[in-house]
Amino acid sequence: MSFTLAIVGRPNVGKSTLFNRLVGRRLALVDDQPGVTRDLREGEAKLGDLRFTVVDTAGLEDATDDSLQGRMRRLTERAVEMADACLFVVDARVGVTPVDEVFAEILRRKGTTVILAANKCEGRAADGGLIEAYGLGLGEPLRLSAEHGEGMPELYSILKPLAAEAEARIEETAPETDVDVGEEDEDGPRVPTFEKPLQVAVVGRPNAGKSTLINRLLGEDRLLTGPEAGITRDAISVRLDWDGLPVRIFDTAGMRKKAKVQEKLEKLSVSDGLRAVKFAEVVVVLLDAAIPFEQQDLRIADLAEREGRAVVIAVNKWDAEPDKNDKILMLREECERLLPQLRGVRLVTVSAKTGRGLDRLQESILMAHDVWNRRVKTAKLNQWLGAMVEAHPPPAPGGRRIKLRYMTQAKTRPPGFVVMCSNPKDISESYSRYLINGLRQDFDMPGTPIRLWMRSQADQNPYKGKTKSTPSRLRKHLK
Repeated sequence: MSFTLAIVGRPNVGKSTLFNRLVGRRLALVDDQPGVTRDLREGEAKLGDLRFTVVDTAGLEDATDDSLQGRMRRLTERAVEMADACLFVVDARVGVTPVDEVFAEILRRKGTTVILAANKCEGRAADGGLIEAYGLGLGEPLRLSAEHGEGMPELYSILKPLAAEAEARIEETAPETDVDVGEEDEDGPRVPTFEKPLQVAVVGRPNAGKSTLINRLLGEDRLLTGPEAGITRDAISVRLDWDGLPVRIFDTAGMRKKAKVQEKLEKLSVSDGLRAVKFAEVVVVLLDAAIPFEQQDLRIADLAEREGRAVVIAVNKWDAEPDKNDKILMLREECERLLPQLRGVRLVTVSAKTGRGLDRLQESILMAHDVWNRRVKTAKLNQWLGAMVEAHPPPAPGGRRIKLRYMTQAKTRPPGFVVMCSNPKDISESYSRYLINGLRQDFDMPGTPIRLWMRSQADQNPYKGKTKSTPSRLRKHLK
């Protein structure tokens, strides 16, 4: 990315709509309700041949106290200081308000490059507001319509010189985001790089401390936090360095039970969080130590397993737990009993408030990622399969014993294995679980999803299903 552009302005002036227009996808939540955006969301923008980082910010409000609006404002002002330029958006249909004038003065004092844009300028109804925008003292306003894409060529002309200046001083490229690491990827481990960092999603119920945990890992107040439940709405991604290993962490909205999610905005937030899980490699399920393993916690962990992602269970607010020894034993027993599909999953106790246990959490994430990429040689697998069959033979439906001929690993991330056998449809789920649990224990693959496919050798026959045909040299004589 050549430079960073922060989009700022009052609530409901169309900042998130413009953000989505520039990145070419519906990444930011958009709704008629003001104040939807609360955190800083970064995206890779494309405008003509320009490539830059765009930051969507919370709506600027005239609040300086420690309220939610005040914390949102401080976060937005921090984005202004970090950005190379600011796109100050006003609503041309509403006109310039006193709040717009206050923040125009703030932007002038900061000395940041400011581009004034009058949004919602489609039609003549916006002409009055466009003229009023000249009075803000930030130069000629750019006429825009983020909803309809009007004014993009003019914005390109303004940003082109900024890109040239930034490219002269910045040589590094931004990492690729939203790396889909599904089961169809090629075999073998993927070593995280700056362009494709390790993707980690932190998920859990509302008010479990997800944003506070990520801020502690970053060492700065990058994400909006507070005692109110449900502050985070978008799935926000941030980058950090773990001893030379590039990592991208996704902070997600708290996920409540589906029956309790009624508002459209919360449905969008939960959907955005589920999307972050699909693009992650390691999913950290964050529990509240006071009320661990609620039904929703189990659903979230099960979702990550079904998506085939490596899972780590982190129990937050451990500093407030009075009887730690008994509680940790109870947590481990509950984890084994309630999450049998993730047997052996790593469980770590942390305190996002004090920072205790974060080194163990980091170690557990890296170990889970390593197991998720693990590969076992075919020779070892077949030796192991022979011993497993000898200890516990497969079923014999109709008196005919099913033969397990050989086994190989077909995929990694997560590990996937194929067993060639006779009558694969007759193999019960319990016997498949017996093999999967054996793989976890004997090849040290705790907690990671394991895929096991039973196939018959007939499935490999290239002529299966084809009818016999008469050779072409004989057809001539048969006419």
